[in-house]
Amino acid sequence: MVILKRINGKEFVLNSDLIEFIEATPDTIVTLTNGKKIVVKETVEEVIDKVINYKREIYKSLLNIGNEV
Repeated sequence: MVILKRINGKEFVLNSDLIEFIEATPDTIVTLTNGKKIVVKETVEEVIDKVINYKREIYKSLLNIGNEV
């Protein structure tokens, strides 16, 4: 889950697993796997960075679980 801002500045939480693609038109539009489109304030690069950081935290947690004795 990543926190993004709609074009009106209101924050929302997006399930990043539902992202099909992201495009700059020049507004950033996130298209979901169900066809829904969301215009966000973040740039394409910022959305990608947020998703990578979210996934990194998930996998880091999973790796730490395997190292616990």
